[in-house]
Amino acid sequence: MRVLFVTSECYPLVKTGGLADVAGALPLALADDGVDARVLLPAYPGVRDQLQGARRVATLPDVFGGPAGLVHGTTVDGLHVWLLDAPHLFARKGGGPYTGPDGRDWPDNHVRFAALSWVGAHVATQGVGRWKPHVVHLHDWQSALTAAYLRFGPQPAPPSLLTIHNLAFQGVFGLDIAAQLRLPPAATHDDGMEYWGNLSFLKAGVLWSTRLNTVSPTYAREILGNEQGMGLDGLLRTRAHELSGIVNGIDDTVWDPATDPHIAHHYSVHKLPAKAANKTALQHELGLHVRPDAPLVCVISRLSWQKGLDLLLGALPRLLAAGGQLALLGSGDRDLEAGFRHAAVSHPGRVAAVVGYDEPLAHRLQAGSDAVLMPSRFEPCGLSQLYGLRYGTLPVVARVGGLADTVIDANEAALRDGVATGFQFSPVDTDSLAVALERVCDLYPDRTAWQRVQRRAMSRDVGWATAARSYVALYHRLAGEAAASTSR
Repeated sequence: MRVLFVTSECYPLVKTGGLADVAGALPLALADDGVDARVLLPAYPGVRDQLQGARRVATLPDVFGGPAGLVHGTTVDGLHVWLLDAPHLFARKGGGPYTGPDGRDWPDNHVRFAALSWVGAHVATQGVGRWKPHVVHLHDWQSALTAAYLRFGPQPAPPSLLTIHNLAFQGVFGLDIAAQLRLPPAATHDDGMEYWGNLSFLKAGVLWSTRLNTVSPTYAREILGNEQGMGLDGLLRTRAHELSGIVNGIDDTVWDPATDPHIAHHYSVHKLPAKAANKTALQHELGLHVRPDAPLVCVISRLSWQKGLDLLLGALPRLLAAGGQLALLGSGDRDLEAGFRHAAVSHPGRVAAVVGYDEPLAHRLQAGSDAVLMPSRFEPCGLSQLYGLRYGTLPVVARVGGLADTVIDANEAALRDGVATGFQFSPVDTDSLAVALERVCDLYPDRTAWQRVQRRAMSRDVGWATAARSYVALYHRLAGEAAASTSR
């Protein structure tokens, strides 16, 4: 089974969020089940230098305004990658994959990711050398237009799967770009990718991909409703029988407290007391009072309305009154950044805020904290709570999306039966969040009960093996349906 991943980011080559982690880890996990998965990714600055054995394997004379090529290489983990080497679109200094140095979206993002999708369709139908996929796996709006190029292209196309990592990001552009997309008028009219007077790349993927999935079963149900359907719920309901949810995994070799090179002291579920030394080290590092009796709650997140961090500012006085500490790492909304900076200044030794992102610090926060907080208003899957389970850092989560699917609330029955792995709260508001944080502080002094929950959390399988088997079954179903359709 050969599968082509078309994606805009892939860890460790380029990362802005969880999409990169999925695109980097899932293809490797699939190999254990006999799947040869390869990744098509833009050649952003510096990415080629990270590949081993990089060499050009194909030339494409005209890719949306300029010559381009495909460069093949492998990551240090052995993942096969094709880079879309199109300097006129991706070789840009400053900024990131989607934004320029000023923090604003590149004005030609519609062309850049139409080009990625167009080349994705080319590889899907023509192959590269002797390699040609049985299934094309698309990820979010940046590659969703691949489904349109397959639908309206002249060549027989393999089946496609679109994974919606976050429905809130849809790749919406003005109608005036239609002529630049190399698609027939039927594709951009009302019955096509037209979306409330604009064009939506993600809508094109929802319309024309063979099957759809999200990154958790609960999120797959939530997006069929008006509240979280983001304007696409009506269309998604028409395809509900072709929509499923598969919970993400994490790279449990990178995120392993027994071997993690970024943390002060290694530990495991069998050597749990050693975790305490990481807390002491983290409190020293962040200027927090060194108090083993104070439950330390961390946040590692983009600071945004979606993530519910405004609710935390409202609930913070009750966490501190209950004896807790807070350590935050993240960036985003300027008002939220200012709010957490102010909280740190106002509560020295009890609140620490690091604005920005630091991967090694993220590891130290997971290892050194007692709980990790995710008060998201919506969350397709989430990864921080999975890292928390792995590190015995109990997740405190809103009961939404993938958070609801991966954390078992430490209510009285779950504690009695020994199945609790963290704390859930609902509705997603300040008071419910504050109550959840108070529950953390109430349970923490009972070291026997707390460690029982930690051990249960750390025994959960949060790697990619289970998800990979589900994807393999889905790929085989798609390939089988395509073969049956062709034979009729």
